[in-house]
Amino acid sequence: MSMDYQHLGVYSDWVDAAHRQQSLFPKAAPGPATQARVREVLGFCHAAESPLAVRLEQRWQNDDLIGEEVSWSVGYGPRTHAYVIKPAHATEPLPGIVALHDHSDYKFYGKEKIADGPTGIAPGLNALRAMEYGGRSVVAALACAGFVVMAHDCFLWGSRRFPLETMIAAVGDHAPESSEFSDAPPDIEHYNTIAALHEHRVAKYCNVLGASLAGVVSYEDRIALNVLLSRSDVIADRVGCIGLSGGGNRAALLNATHDRVAATVIIGLMTTYEGLLDHNLSHTWMLFPFGWARYGDWPDLAACRAPSPLLVQYDLEDHLFTETGMRAADARLTEIYDGVGQPENYIGQFYPGPHKFDVEMQAAALAWLKQRLG
Repeated sequence: MSMDYQHLGVYSDWVDAAHRQQSLFPKAAPGPATQARVREVLGFCHAAESPLAVRLEQRWQNDDLIGEEVSWSVGYGPRTHAYVIKPAHATEPLPGIVALHDHSDYKFYGKEKIADGPTGIAPGLNALRAMEYGGRSVVAALACAGFVVMAHDCFLWGSRRFPLETMIAAVGDHAPESSEFSDAPPDIEHYNTIAALHEHRVAKYCNVLGASLAGVVSYEDRIALNVLLSRSDVIADRVGCIGLSGGGNRAALLNATHDRVAATVIIGLMTTYEGLLDHNLSHTWMLFPFGWARYGDWPDLAACRAPSPLLVQYDLEDHLFTETGMRAADARLTEIYDGVGQPENYIGQFYPGPHKFDVEMQAAALAWLKQRLG
């Protein structure tokens, strides 16, 4: 008998019809075949993934950390800018981390949400940092622990964002919506409102161009990882990635599509697709690469390189996911790592509270990364 879905109403039987058409969310075993399938579904996976015209923009030192702003071209659109932060006292190469900024419907900034530049925190980010990151720079905390950390802007965010006038021409002008990030200036609120609507338009363009938003973002993240791997101050076989929310989405994709990722931390972005039905589906298009549901579930994508070490942190009161969906994802990930004979390489940690990566969670993630990469 069909379930009744509040979100679908008279179309509740559509779910059963979809299941009758084909198997949905089948178990996809980790390994090269699934990795290749992931890349093909994502699109934007058949070109060289090398940065073009890398250059150093500026360098600074704040207390015990050295910062650099570097930039490069991915071959289209404006140049990508990144912050690279490392301990000032380091004299030998260190393990590296790609720190992936979140989505948060806040596209005016990218890397600045998790990393400070030469003048400190960017204007309009205090409330976001307080709500999502325990009020501090995650990148600085990682660097202080002995890592070379890169935080870069990706497609649609920060230095890679669309100009406001281009988006207005595509989707029209709209008054700023009220935001939970209360200290963002009105012009930034206006930008973020238009950008949220524009993402739907961009996702359609991705489909027409044979890709997906997940695929384009992941392509740019792989290029950024290759920038970090090329640095002489980084131990290239000890590089990991970490991200909250949309950053966790990106971490799952990067881990799935780049064989040089040695350890991955996903925070606040793990569920089964089944667990999303009749729940909050306001997530970014990056969580829904078109067609993947025919081949596997989201945990299968995230773990397709098992037994590569994976830590997933779950927030039990996360409004974006159901606890049922998160628990089911944890069980599936446990099954995958058990199946490859290295159950210790997957850790799932559950925390009380809403969608966040607070100081307690950061400490646990940092300890795990030091164990795996240090």
